[in-house]
Amino acid sequence: MARYVRVSAISFSGAGGATEEERKENNIRAMCGLIEKACWDGPDIVITPEFFNVLGCERYVDLAETMDGETVGRLSELARRYKTWIACAMPERDGDKVYNSCILINRDGFPVGSYHKMHPTIGEMEQGITPGLESRPFQTDFGLIAFAICFDLNFRDVIESAMRDRSKGPRLICFPSMYRGGIQARIWAHDFGVWFASAITGPHSSIINPMGKVMAISEAYNPIVSSVVNLDYVVCHIDYNNAKFDEIKRKYGKGVELDVYSPEGRFILYSHMDGKSAEDIAEEFELETLESYFERANRIRMEALLR
Repeated sequence: MARYVRVSAISFSGAGGATEEERKENNIRAMCGLIEKACWDGPDIVITPEFFNVLGCERYVDLAETMDGETVGRLSELARRYKTWIACAMPERDGDKVYNSCILINRDGFPVGSYHKMHPTIGEMEQGITPGLESRPFQTDFGLIAFAICFDLNFRDVIESAMRDRSKGPRLICFPSMYRGGIQARIWAHDFGVWFASAITGPHSSIINPMGKVMAISEAYNPIVSSVVNLDYVVCHIDYNNAKFDEIKRKYGKGVELDVYSPEGRFILYSHMDGKSAEDIAEEFELETLESYFERANRIRMEALLR
């Protein structure tokens, strides 16, 4: 069944101020204004950039807050008012440790949990940031999502942790960051078959589809990128499946979208129908998913080696 989700990601480089406390307050106030603007589009989730509330502050560890602190409180009010999920990326104090975190706030304004950056930079750890241990997916009312933060993008154990079960893994990765990621972000989206949304401390926040294609990108005069994505899809290889394209379209017409990428030999099948999912269609026409196809190829390879 079609699962249309509007994703909004915000680009923000800090609001400035004479003191670190003033910068922090200005950052929070400016971000609240940007989130309100993003909410004009009626998003299901809004993603903030990494450390947005302490940008320009050298003492970011000292300025870290708990999950029930001022920053989360003010963003929670917006989440409740506009009935949206918010990914709040900030330094989080938890007991005697400080993490580079992304705190997920639900539509009722309740923080449901936080992801702790698994791979802080050397500089962050020298400042006192503690690394996280895993990327655990979070359940939302539109499906599973997961997080990675900035330097995490260089280490595949982050997304592998989130995607332990590919068939039931998250369909959207939210990426608050100081850097854009570029081809690395597209590689993750492509290799793991997920939507990838980045919120950057500068222009070029982006939304990338499960084949690694950039679908939307923010610019200097438009710091908010907002797109509707369909999370009801399957990714398949063209081999053994492409002969069924006409049959699928003949039966379902515009209810099914076949987004074909010939150079990669793959396609995405989306369902735009109520009552029938992309997985239902794949099962009906005996389509082999990408993961299943590669598993079969490896199994036959092993049999061939043993001959």
